[in-house]
Amino acid sequence: MRILHTMLRVGDLQASKRFYCEVLGMKVLREKEYPSGQFTLCFVGFGDEDANTVLELTYNWGTSKYDLGNAFGHIALATSNIYEAVEKIRAAGGKVTREPGPMKHGTTVIAFVEDPDGYKIELIERA
Repeated sequence: MRILHTMLRVGDLQASKRFYCEVLGMKVLREKEYPSGQFTLCFVGFGDEDANTVLELTYNWGTSKYDLGNAFGHIALATSNIYEAVEKIRAAGGKVTREPGPMKHGTTVIAFVEDPDGYKIELIERA
């Protein structure tokens, strides 16, 4: 078994696709509208679904905002140069909520950014 995808409900599909694709560098892998259910599914990721875990962005037509609750934490992405990654995200209009630096009580260098719906994305520096 393996993890296939994580689903996030989004309030503005175009803004979410822009963030995940233009700001974070993912690609739209597939997208389909379901008129009878009034929703659209858009799968994005860094590689093909056959070999990579991806994100499923679910847009329920007519719903522009969700209560994120307090159970979900974040999505983590690895990067080889966290400072460069944060600057690229910032230059592309992304919201940086924690500047790069060592994690509290540790030495791993992390940063946090936020998507248009407020979901947290953790960047972790890996060689």
